[in-house]
Amino acid sequence: MPYTIAISPLPWVSVEKAAAWHEVVAAATEHDLPGEQPPSLKQVHAQLTTGGLDSRRLLWLATGPDGAVEGVAGLRLFDSPGREHLSELELYVHPDRRRRGVGSQLLAQAVFAARVEQRRSMVGVAADGGPGAALCEAHGFRRVLTFIHLLLDVAAADTRAADVAPPGYALVAWTGTVPDDLAGAFATAKNAMNDMPTGEMDYGEQHWDVERVRAMARVLADRGDILLTVAALHGNVMAGFTEIVIRAGEQRRALQYDTAVMPEHRGHGLGMWLKAAMVRRLRAEHPAITEIETDNAQDNVHMLAVNQHLGFREHRRSHEYQLDVQAGTG
Repeated sequence: MPYTIAISPLPWVSVEKAAAWHEVVAAATEHDLPGEQPPSLKQVHAQLTTGGLDSRRLLWLATGPDGAVEGVAGLRLFDSPGREHLSELELYVHPDRRRRGVGSQLLAQAVFAARVEQRRSMVGVAADGGPGAALCEAHGFRRVLTFIHLLLDVAAADTRAADVAPPGYALVAWTGTVPDDLAGAFATAKNAMNDMPTGEMDYGEQHWDVERVRAMARVLADRGDILLTVAALHGNVMAGFTEIVIRAGEQRRALQYDTAVMPEHRGHGLGMWLKAAMVRRLRAEHPAITEIETDNAQDNVHMLAVNQHLGFREHRRSHEYQLDVQAGTG
């Protein structure tokens, strides 16, 4: 008798459905990335039930003949100007339920939805050498970018770069939403992220203004996350910044978010200064956090050098894959 898989949309997320989703994600993470801490149920529930910035998400569950959830998939649809062509895939299959076509059927559903939504490109990240990479390569995705994932031991980090401010610059820091008097300058600085290396990815551009930076902070606050920012001021200009997020309930690891320096202020060591200052802030304000995780595009040699100088060390790699939705699988 053929093995039957039912793919069903998830228009709203109950506590029970969130728990089933979490079980699949946690099992897949533990199996595919030994030593990695899977997200908590609270974090998964917050992600599924909190609206993203300038985007919406479609969700599906794959259940087997016994009614157990065997796989999950999410498709993020970006709505902001310059990114309406883009969709982003998240897909997990429980390790005990693989080799039965679960991943392929979930992927086909996501591709169909992306076509209906008139998306040109679908992107997704998969661990180097893992089952996600094999699935992508079997279904017509192209590898467009390689990420190097790094971890920093907060206690052992070299923060001497924070001892003295570069001439003409002053440090400012905040938690959560940017203060009103810095909001405009911060939005301008966020746009410096648009020249980060993206390989061959059809990423588009993000356009930041005051309302959008506030909206981003609200999304994180709604999830229960803590957003920390350290920035460099040069007069009334925000020359650069770095952001760290501590996810809701997190006891050990912080996540590096954006770090950027305005093009006209590069070459003064601001990136090193800002990141060293952030590490010292974490030590003082969040002593339970013992490590920071970040990832850099393989060809972002400058930021890799900054991170390695601070003490970050590579612990794994992943790849960004991209599918031409209209021509691809499904």
